[in-house]
Amino acid sequence: MGKKNLLLFYIGEGFVLTAYLDNSATTRPCESAVRKMNEAVLDTWGNPSSLHKMGFDASLLLSEARKEAAKALRCEEKEIYFSTGGTASNNTAIFGCLNKKSHAGKRIVSSAIEHPSVLRCLDRLENDGFEVIRLLPSEDGNISIDSISQAIDENTVLVSLMAVNNETGCILPFDKVKKVIRRKKSNALFHVDAVQAFGKMPVNAAFADMITASAHKIHSVKGAGLLYVSKSVKLKPYLLGGGQENSLFSGTQNVPAIAAFGKAIEECRDIETHAQHVRKLNLYLRERLSEFENVRINSPSDALEYILNISVLGVPSQVSVNALSERGVYVSAGSACSKGHRSDTLTSMNLDSERIDSAIRVSLSRYSSKEEIDLFISSLREISARVAGK
Repeated sequence: MGKKNLLLFYIGEGFVLTAYLDNSATTRPCESAVRKMNEAVLDTWGNPSSLHKMGFDASLLLSEARKEAAKALRCEEKEIYFSTGGTASNNTAIFGCLNKKSHAGKRIVSSAIEHPSVLRCLDRLENDGFEVIRLLPSEDGNISIDSISQAIDENTVLVSLMAVNNETGCILPFDKVKKVIRRKKSNALFHVDAVQAFGKMPVNAAFADMITASAHKIHSVKGAGLLYVSKSVKLKPYLLGGGQENSLFSGTQNVPAIAAFGKAIEECRDIETHAQHVRKLNLYLRERLSEFENVRINSPSDALEYILNISVLGVPSQVSVNALSERGVYVSAGSACSKGHRSDTLTSMNLDSERIDSAIRVSLSRYSSKEEIDLFISSLREISARVAGK
């Protein structure tokens, strides 16, 4: 599956192996994305809004990337808007559509396990007088389509649901929501935060009115994201300025990051081949973890294969993260955007405090390897033994 993440670094008196298993936080950029970024930085560095050849050449890079994104989401190119990342796209989708539709109702349906870039928007809207329904997950972390259906009424103006939970990998029923909205004869718009799903499982414009994706989650560089907006939906801009991206995301576009994003999307075309590779690694990881008496798996069996959330009982999350990092193994204690806070997702799943406070997330990529998992397992065994011996 290409070059592996298992690397050698010189530390002190010798080389040490490292394993990068925090791909849900960010991924290593692929070579084609880096080459495209360098081309944009060194050779095509004009402002894409400038009316001369350098500007025109830069705008062509945006067009190439837009074409790849539209192909991936099965939509028209004019329905793709580039942003600075997932947070900007989520904020614009939520606030932009409600500024247009708030007169039609005051109910918003979402879940208690959304990414902070959605949850904090909901908090503000609730303070502004909207009725926000935060659906709770079942014990396996999922949100049932029945509970979504029951929450949608004639007063609902927006449903916002992530495709894949960033902590557990649970796949939410985002592909069924639009049909429910129609069946309920609701005028609500449907927004999908597909940051953890895009490029890893089928996601397309038929599922939603608005879809968010982020470049650095699919082996591109940070600083670019996208928002698909159906041509039937008109959003009020959240950022005002020069009118770039058809006025939805004003500000000079980050051409190098967007050009790299386009190449990364192209590299993700063979979703199933990549998924098969990661699925085998996920099964192998689960097998190896069954050797530990103090490990509990928090992700459901049908979670997206790229994410596995576990609890190492008796070892606080940050202790595990720090001790693994000392051994060259990189995982996270949960969402990278919720640093220092107890997991909203695991709390909503009604897990006991010991499991929540000892949880870590192992996240894979198409470049992950069996050797990385072996290094993780051997390191985890050392840490568990050391803590047990105290």
